[in-house]
Amino acid sequence: MTIDTIRFFRGELRRSLHGPAWHGPALLEALGDVTVSEAFHRPESGAHSIAELAVHAVAWMEEVERRLGGSEPAEPERGDWPSPGKRSQANWDALRALVEATGNSLDARMASFKSEHLLDKVGSGIHNAPLGSGVPYIVMLNGVIQHNVYHAGQVVLLKKEQRA
Repeated sequence: MTIDTIRFFRGELRRSLHGPAWHGPALLEALGDVTVSEAFHRPESGAHSIAELAVHAVAWMEEVERRLGGSEPAEPERGDWPSPGKRSQANWDALRALVEATGNSLDARMASFKSEHLLDKVGSGIHNAPLGSGVPYIVMLNGVIQHNVYHAGQVVLLKKEQRA
């Protein structure tokens, strides 16, 4: 059996954002019913707020898209944990829309990425685990998808904690 690897990863990205995911809600599904109060609530444990998780996911999807365009790996232009901005309904709606738009933009960039480069190293090839550099593109793509799934799980737990 042959598989179109780019198409496979594009499907995985879409499932990590929009669903259906076999593990539970995808990121946008998890964010869909979050209220402004829940989104900007800072847990007593010091964990990130749901809004912070959303903009963090955006920052890394943007960075992966930039890398697919041939740029050297760096911390996301927004920063690793950018501020989600002010606590308002309009801002929260804009953040959720940004998660979706960024995912769609990354998906479009992935569509134009050539499969023959999936095993090439990202950047100069120097491995830096926190930065996600020096790994093959295929590992980076899998990583950004796992990142979305991980944060979707956190959103679900934070909602459950606040709604208990």
